[in-house]
Amino acid sequence: MTPPCRCLLGEFPEGKALAELIADYVASLPEKLRASSEEADRRLAICRECGELSDGTCRLCGCYVEARAAKAGMRCPAVPGKW
Repeated sequence: MTPPCRCLLGEFPEGKALAELIADYVASLPEKLRASSEEADRRLAICRECGELSDGTCRLCGCYVEARAAKAGMRCPAVPGKW
Protein backbone atom coordinates (compact mmCIF):
# COMPACT_ATOMS: atom_id res chain seq x y z
CA MET A 1 0.00 0.00 0.00
CA THR A 2 1.37 3.40 -1.02
CA PRO A 3 1.49 5.96 1.80
CA PRO A 4 -0.51 9.16 1.26
CA CYS A 5 1.39 11.94 -0.44
CA ARG A 6 1.54 15.57 0.54
CA CYS A 7 0.39 16.61 -2.90
CA LEU A 8 -2.58 18.10 -4.70
CA LEU A 9 -5.18 15.97 -6.44
CA GLY A 10 -3.85 16.40 -9.98
CA GLU A 11 -0.38 15.28 -8.96
CA PHE A 12 -1.11 11.61 -8.44
CA PRO A 13 -2.78 9.23 -10.93
CA GLU A 14 -5.77 8.33 -8.77
CA GLY A 15 -6.62 11.99 -8.25
CA LYS A 16 -6.64 13.30 -11.81
CA ALA A 17 -10.35 12.71 -12.51
CA LEU A 18 -11.33 14.26 -9.18
CA ALA A 19 -9.01 17.22 -9.84
CA GLU A 20 -10.92 17.85 -13.07
CA LEU A 21 -14.24 17.80 -11.19
CA ILE A 22 -12.87 20.23 -8.60
CA ALA A 23 -11.61 22.53 -11.38
CA ASP A 24 -15.08 22.46 -12.97
CA TYR A 25 -16.63 23.27 -9.59
CA VAL A 26 -14.28 26.21 -9.06
CA ALA A 27 -14.97 27.51 -12.57
CA SER A 28 -18.71 27.36 -11.88
CA LEU A 29 -18.45 29.59 -8.80
CA PRO A 30 -19.62 33.16 -9.34
CA GLU A 31 -16.60 35.41 -9.62
CA LYS A 32 -17.46 37.24 -6.39
CA LEU A 33 -17.17 33.92 -4.50
CA ARG A 34 -13.77 33.01 -5.97
CA ALA A 35 -10.39 34.04 -4.63
CA SER A 36 -8.06 35.50 -7.23
CA SER A 37 -5.88 32.94 -8.95
CA GLU A 38 -2.85 34.53 -7.27
CA GLU A 39 -4.46 34.17 -3.83
CA ALA A 40 -5.50 30.57 -4.52
CA ASP A 41 -1.96 29.74 -5.66
CA ARG A 42 -0.51 31.39 -2.53
CA ARG A 43 -2.84 29.36 -0.32
CA LEU A 44 -2.02 26.11 -2.10
CA ALA A 45 1.70 26.79 -1.69
CA ILE A 46 1.09 26.97 2.07
CA CYS A 47 -0.98 23.78 1.97
CA ARG A 48 1.80 21.93 0.15
CA GLU A 49 4.08 22.55 3.15
CA CYS A 50 1.49 21.46 5.72
CA GLY A 51 1.75 18.08 7.42
CA GLU A 52 -2.05 17.79 7.38
CA LEU A 53 -2.19 17.56 3.55
CA SER A 54 -2.81 14.00 2.42
CA ASP A 55 -3.60 13.10 -1.20
CA GLY A 56 -5.12 16.52 -1.89
CA THR A 57 -7.26 16.45 1.25
CA CYS A 58 -6.92 18.37 4.50
CA ARG A 59 -6.87 15.83 7.32
CA LEU A 60 -8.22 18.41 9.78
CA CYS A 61 -11.44 19.35 8.01
CA GLY A 62 -11.73 16.79 5.22
CA CYS A 63 -11.89 19.35 2.40
CA TYR A 64 -10.21 19.11 -0.95
CA VAL A 65 -7.67 21.89 -0.53
CA GLU A 66 -7.92 23.02 -4.15
CA ALA A 67 -11.63 23.76 -3.69
CA ARG A 68 -11.17 25.46 -0.32
CA ALA A 69 -8.23 27.58 -1.49
CA ALA A 70 -10.19 28.79 -4.52
CA LYS A 71 -13.10 30.19 -2.50
CA ALA A 72 -12.97 33.75 -1.23
CA GLY A 73 -13.43 34.11 2.50
CA MET A 74 -12.25 30.62 3.36
CA ARG A 75 -9.64 30.08 6.05
CA CYS A 76 -7.07 27.43 6.84
CA PRO A 77 -8.42 25.11 9.56
CA ALA A 78 -4.92 24.25 10.80
CA VAL A 79 -3.65 27.61 12.02
CA PRO A 80 -5.77 30.75 12.41
CA GLY A 81 -4.33 33.47 10.21
CA LYS A 82 -2.22 31.05 8.16
CA TRP A 83 -4.42 31.94 5.20
